[in-house]
Amino acid sequence: MTVNQTAPAVTRPRRGEASPSAVPKPTRKRKKSPYPYWFYLPAVVIYATLFLLPTFASFFFSLTRWTIFNATFIGVGNFVQFFQEPALVTGLRNTIIYAVMTSGLKVVLGMLFGVLLTSKIIARGFLRSVLFFPVLLSSIGVGIMFSVFMDPDKGLINQVLAAVGIQGPAWLADPTWAIYSVGLVDVWKGVGLATVIYIAGIVSIPAEYYEAAEMDGASSAKRFWNITVPLARPATATVIILSLIGGLRSFDLIWAMTQGGPGFASDVIASVIYKQYQAGFYGLSTAGNVVLFVIITAIVLPLSIFLNRKEVEQ
Repeated sequence: MTVNQTAPAVTRPRRGEASPSAVPKPTRKRKKSPYPYWFYLPAVVIYATLFLLPTFASFFFSLTRWTIFNATFIGVGNFVQFFQEPALVTGLRNTIIYAVMTSGLKVVLGMLFGVLLTSKIIARGFLRSVLFFPVLLSSIGVGIMFSVFMDPDKGLINQVLAAVGIQGPAWLADPTWAIYSVGLVDVWKGVGLATVIYIAGIVSIPAEYYEAAEMDGASSAKRFWNITVPLARPATATVIILSLIGGLRSFDLIWAMTQGGPGFASDVIASVIYKQYQAGFYGLSTAGNVVLFVIITAIVLPLSIFLNRKEVEQ
């Protein structure tokens, strides 16, 4: 008996249809391993220990009358008493003046020094080191040193001015000059950091822009205003934010040079808080720290958002 075996019919895919063998097989998504995220843990622990816990503890203790051994909850009494502090208005005014003055001068001088120290001048590296050196010095040491230099009778600054026929003021003893004198010392100490930030921003600007502007006959001043200033905007925003935060919370240099004097002429919010702590009003001084934190946040956060938004739009 003969069995006729016929070959199975081969079906060809129609035009426009994919071959069965060409149809991609469904692939399983690989589950992400949590292993890389464990490397964040040390930083999170340090940040929580050194910043988050003290911050929340400050908010709690600002609502209490506390000592080392006990704490009594009194609500917002500390805040009410803090805003009744006689020196608070003077401290707030001086804080704003000090912050605006120091941050403004650091922006202007940092930009000018940054342009100078990125140009082709002799001993450029040495000059950068000299300008940055005051940043490394202790604020207390700088304050004590300039307190001697600014002595109205025996100070080096007034002696130099007298040699050229100028009578120097009583820098730290005159209520009119005290806060501005400390501000100038702050600028001397901190302008090196602003300059380094500007140097980093200026050297990142493509050299082709300057070459094209030079070929078009643009002067140095026009190249500065039309190329350097706009393209160094990120550096400017960084210097403004850092300098403003430092100015608003400044304490150590002011305390080393004037201790808020003469009288209350150079008091800032931080020195008012410290005087309350010295007097034993720990809850009151903690409430003052919370107020200072809120003031800095209310000023710096919107300014930072505004500067970054302008940077993105450009």
